[in-house]
Amino acid sequence: MREFTARFATAEEIENWDKHVTANPNGGNMLQSAAYASVKNGSGWTARFLVLESAGTASYNLVLEKKFPVLGRLWYLIKGPDLGAVEDLKPVLDACAAFARSRKLNVFTIKIEPDVVSTPEARAQFAAAGLVKAPNIQSNDSTALLDIAAPENQVFRSISSRARNAIRRAEREGCAVVQQEPGPETYRALYDLMADTVNAKGSMPLRSLEYYTRFWDEFCTRGQGSFFFVYEDGKPSVGAFVINYGSKATYKDGGSTQNRKQYGDSHLVQWQAIRRMQELGCIEYDFCGTPPSGLIKDKSHHLYGMGMFKTSFTKTVTDFVGCYDYVLSPVRHTLWVKAAERVFRRLETARTGQQFY
Repeated sequence: MREFTARFATAEEIENWDKHVTANPNGGNMLQSAAYASVKNGSGWTARFLVLESAGTASYNLVLEKKFPVLGRLWYLIKGPDLGAVEDLKPVLDACAAFARSRKLNVFTIKIEPDVVSTPEARAQFAAAGLVKAPNIQSNDSTALLDIAAPENQVFRSISSRARNAIRRAEREGCAVVQQEPGPETYRALYDLMADTVNAKGSMPLRSLEYYTRFWDEFCTRGQGSFFFVYEDGKPSVGAFVINYGSKATYKDGGSTQNRKQYGDSHLVQWQAIRRMQELGCIEYDFCGTPPSGLIKDKSHHLYGMGMFKTSFTKTVTDFVGCYDYVLSPVRHTLWVKAAERVFRRLETARTGQQFY
């Protein structure tokens, strides 16, 4: 078993954070990025930049920290830790705990959600490491991943015949995808489409326009975000925001009007986004959220429609292990699980109107 140490990043490392994160063993995640750290920092969370080291290797991980009366601090290693092997998890968490104690940070729980595929073996290792399963937070703990490393024509052949036919028909009938520049008008257009979808289908919670404006701005100013639209009767009818982070692309936000006349427009938007992400050097496209693999055909699941659309591009649904808690203070963690988390979440929502995590 390897030994690890933990420390906060230096000013130079923070300045070049994305370069370090995308060099992690699994290539990092856009939710560990400098852009996302900027979005969350000051919005009830404090962004901390953690470096995990062993024998000359390093993993760079974003920690979101929140402080609570009586309980102390909660650490949330969002989409982390990013490790080369599941066996490294226990020594990494021990190193995090030792570091937090040495700095007298009063951390009572470390919440993790590494991109480790959920298997019986992985879950057994998590249990053996003393981890406690917690409710999942991120929408892509189950997701559809498309390999886009091959040339464009090969990627096109790899998607389903239904998706290919939809794309070809949309192109034949003159549907055109426009890549729009970031800015208030673009943000408002996509937000309105997202609100239209949520109002019609109730599939996902919608944050405020102000939140999305900040989110999109942070990624776009770093050259890590792109907007794609199609129009119908002169108005935006389908829109998507896609992030390119290192070698990974993520379809983060999207929406559409209902009862559209253009067949295949949503498929064409995704296909043009995939092509653009290939040009930017991405080799994986994350459709960002489906029902779990065992529920993909369950029509009662709130993500059923999204799941059917996304798995028309790739039939493989990847289930990650999701959230687990590494408990540093059993008494305070019990208080958190039994009541405190629910109370603080309600208070946060009432105070800010925003989601807690």
